[in-house]
Amino acid sequence: MGVVMIDGTTVRSFVNDEEHFVKGVDEAFVELDLNQDGVLSRSELRRAFESTRLVDTDFGVDVAMPPEEVTKLYDSIFARFDCDNSGTVDQKEFRDEIRNILLAIADGLGSNPIQMALEEGDRNLLKKAADLEASKTAKPN
Repeated sequence: MGVVMIDGTTVRSFVNDEEHFVKGVDEAFVELDLNQDGVLSRSELRRAFESTRLVDTDFGVDVAMPPEEVTKLYDSIFARFDCDNSGTVDQKEFRDEIRNILLAIADGLGSNPIQMALEEGDRNLLKKAADLEASKTAKPN
């Protein structure tokens, strides 16, 4: 397990670095697209959010939500991603909404750094932001 420090500048720099951002988000999209049809279904996107356990925990303590509330929550998340109401999320829609989410995280963090614990092999986008920042500071001028 490792620990990285990030703040809003770290996250914003990652989003603004188009090459690294697109590469990271597109890799995540491919991992989520289980049937490899080039779009994310409602169930594929839901599976991704379920794996984060954001819905069933409250600061690490398991909480129970009625199934209909959970479905309603995931439906609203899916609607945010499915901008054209096609019933699927294409790569551009996914990239655009992830950009919005990361910029909201950056705004929320501001200049206040946080520590983020990472599992071995963790490939989440905030880790990629921290890695990009580290690579910039490690390069000799």
